[in-house]
Amino acid sequence: MSTPPTADVLPPRSARKHGFVQHTEDTIDDQVHWRTINSAYYNDDRAYMRFLIPRQKRVLELGCGRGDLLATLEPSYGVGVDFSPRAIERAKAQYPNLNFIVGDVEDPDTMTSIEGPFDYIVISDTIGMFEKIDETLRTVHRLSTPETRLVIAYYSHLWEPILKVGEILKLKSKQPPINYFATADFLNLMDLADFEVIRQEQRQLLPRKLLGFGTFVNRFVAPLPGIRRLCLRTYLVGRPIRPFPGRKFSASVVIPCRNERGNIENAILRMPRFASQQEIIFVEGNSVDGTFEECERIQDKYRDEWQIKILKQDGKGKGDAVRKGFAHATGDVLMILDADLTMPPEELPRYHAIVETGKADFVNGTRLVYPMENEAMRPLNLLANRAFAYIFSYLVNTRLTDTLCGTKVLRRSDYEALIKERSYFGDFDPFGDFDLIFGAAKQNLKMIETPVHYKARTFGDTQISRFRDGWLLLKMVLFAFRKLKAV
Repeated sequence: MSTPPTADVLPPRSARKHGFVQHTEDTIDDQVHWRTINSAYYNDDRAYMRFLIPRQKRVLELGCGRGDLLATLEPSYGVGVDFSPRAIERAKAQYPNLNFIVGDVEDPDTMTSIEGPFDYIVISDTIGMFEKIDETLRTVHRLSTPETRLVIAYYSHLWEPILKVGEILKLKSKQPPINYFATADFLNLMDLADFEVIRQEQRQLLPRKLLGFGTFVNRFVAPLPGIRRLCLRTYLVGRPIRPFPGRKFSASVVIPCRNERGNIENAILRMPRFASQQEIIFVEGNSVDGTFEECERIQDKYRDEWQIKILKQDGKGKGDAVRKGFAHATGDVLMILDADLTMPPEELPRYHAIVETGKADFVNGTRLVYPMENEAMRPLNLLANRAFAYIFSYLVNTRLTDTLCGTKVLRRSDYEALIKERSYFGDFDPFGDFDLIFGAAKQNLKMIETPVHYKARTFGDTQISRFRDGWLLLKMVLFAFRKLKAV
């Protein structure tokens, strides 16, 4: 790493920023005391940061103070920057395995001295001190890749008078005047800096344990719609906006099939060519109608035209089939096509293009935009789909109108990262849809929906029971709330 600017050669500061530095220098020894008094607040904040940022990532923290948060994240490579020489001195002594720089993050020379890229760039509680927020965020692009995530944590502007009263009552440390922003202002500033917000969360309604009552409220009440707007902490996760019009990805189309012999050849005949290289993977689920034998016939018949793989499913359920298909896929982009062909294969190129050009990381189909063919979806199924879509949109912070649409597309590299974190959720999903949706939400992937022209089934019977699987969906809602909100 090149030599960063030292405290003696830092550029001149404004009177306001000089006051921030002086305050930090004067109170550095008191921080342990205040963090002990407000341990509930700090413990919750760090726990949620660990939820957002997996271990062993490359992490840069802008405004790191004593380095406690950066160390808590357990990065594989961690860099902290702060304009307080005393804070950096303490950080270096306490966390010698991390890298710390004395510098002003709004000074271009400081940012130029840092070697990237990073998986996560964190700005926690310091953005209110910035004097050129959008310009400073723009400099972060040099240290980013398309997969980098920017995490910003800050106090809600609604809590400004409460925090001032807390200082008067000596319930919290005294702070110099900072900028309190409404979230709408932050969204605008990030847009100006070419960052797209993909997650917005509010936390901590009662930043005290209160014999366990505060902990209960913060976990199960504070995340609820409406109430969460009153929380103390806001967390934004953004990604760089970078189009890739010339990027070319290969693709693997995974087709789970069970008792759908009549659709196998049509899947090949109707399959368009759209990727730099393209393979088709049939995962057969122990059918009784000769589906596996039909897959073998089709593989032999079209071997000169298509790269076709055939796998026999070990377990049960579409989720198990998708996981096996993805495990044997070699394409850059992984795609699911249901063998009933109710989602036309002809529409797959649009899904591939969204990922290839960088518009999104995860594409989910929706059957609820265009008119459906007669009886393609029963009225009761349609009603349940819309209800669950509203709930799941809240749970994953993304508008989803049709979570059970079988067509889902993501990059293989993102799926491999999802696998590493799969233990957080466990083996909970027989459908295969929510394993991917929840995993994408946990990995902070940009999700987008694309409408499909949903067709009526022409062969075979649906594998879904409305009432049995409806009960499973209700249980999944509670599971997702606990894993994604009440953390």
